[in-house]
Amino acid sequence: MSTRVRAAVAALVAVLCLAATGCAGGTTDAGAEPSASASGSGGTASDPTSSASTGRAGRTPSSAPSSAASSTASSADPSSDAEPSGLDPALAVARPAALTASLVGADLLVTSQRRLTPAAVARVRSLTGVRFVEQVSRAQVLVEDRTLDLLAVDPARYRRFAPAASAQTQAVWNRVADGEVAVRPGLRATLPVDADGWLALGNAADSPRAHVGAYAPQVAGVDAVVNEKWAAELGLTRGNALLVAVAPRTSPQSVQDAVGRAAGTGAAVEVLGPDLPVGAAQTAVVVGTVGEAVGQFSYTVLGGGRIAPDPAWVSAHIATEAVPILGRVTCNKALFPQLRAALDEVVDLGLSSAIHPGEYAGCYYPRFIAGTTSLSNHSFGLALDLNVPGNQRGTVGEMNRTVVAVFQKWGFTWGGDWAYTDPMHFEMNRIVTPG
Repeated sequence: MSTRVRAAVAALVAVLCLAATGCAGGTTDAGAEPSASASGSGGTASDPTSSASTGRAGRTPSSAPSSAASSTASSADPSSDAEPSGLDPALAVARPAALTASLVGADLLVTSQRRLTPAAVARVRSLTGVRFVEQVSRAQVLVEDRTLDLLAVDPARYRRFAPAASAQTQAVWNRVADGEVAVRPGLRATLPVDADGWLALGNAADSPRAHVGAYAPQVAGVDAVVNEKWAAELGLTRGNALLVAVAPRTSPQSVQDAVGRAAGTGAAVEVLGPDLPVGAAQTAVVVGTVGEAVGQFSYTVLGGGRIAPDPAWVSAHIATEAVPILGRVTCNKALFPQLRAALDEVVDLGLSSAIHPGEYAGCYYPRFIAGTTSLSNHSFGLALDLNVPGNQRGTVGEMNRTVVAVFQKWGFTWGGDWAYTDPMHFEMNRIVTPG
């Protein structure tokens, strides 16, 4: 092997780490990601198949992956086909053939709450200036204090839209096809992946768990991808999104409105890129047990990490009401019944003094996680911060553990249990109806 070839292989290995905990040879991710732009020519992608699975794979059962088995898989060389134990065969699809078609850059992302019909997809595909279209399933999954923008895809077709470093690495798509998740490298240091390489896709105790098979660059704005059989497992609306590549010498903005009209009522169209400029319109479709409390969430990017949710969404979902101990708070309307129930129980237990109203730091605060373009769960009004001074991130905190247990009983996750602790933080992870 020539020196030049060896250098190219080494560079690719450094970019793509196909493991939940590290690559062979001790390569570490520095957070830098390759450009998400690519271009090429090829045939028009067809719609996804209609198959879906209700299998529970990815949930870690009593036969969780052993440390020995997981460490073998998680230190695999990118060319390795090593497979962790515990994967559910019901969530696997056929491995794709080697990539022979040229790459296609993703310029627009269309998202709807409903499945986009074949007629709508055909209208978008036929527009002047649109070159390629790929139908996928999209949603945001709440993982600890952030949203994970996730696509369920056909690995063979989606990979053409991915950056070259990912698209041309067969092992990435073999692992996605096998039922594992591919995550963009910049999240490696922050996602709560356990020692065996498993990631809970949700904050509820019974959230599905996926094994991280690759850290690989994705389409701009996408955090992670799984194969299309995960759509039913995660509660995604199948086929509710489109990746769109525009023709050469065509700006995405010039066809954005036409694509939206062709996709139909309720479809939102985002221009993809490495950064979100002020004024950019974005859409989130949150899934999981609290998905109904959020619905389709459209917002505009402001400066300083802030966002402006659609006023109609705010009117329908956000309210200011009085609750025990804290007084008047502004939160998601769906939160109030179980927040009141939790605080009433704290009062009944004689623990009112364990919650300090003067150290309450809010509930509804529309913003990104600091330094990122991932939405904070405060953006939906489903989280609140209590007793802030004594419960800083990365500490065990001073929160009364009986109070914590009461909030957990009433459907809240406590940030003190997270990999990177946030003991001031409580967020709704499931709907609990008092009475």
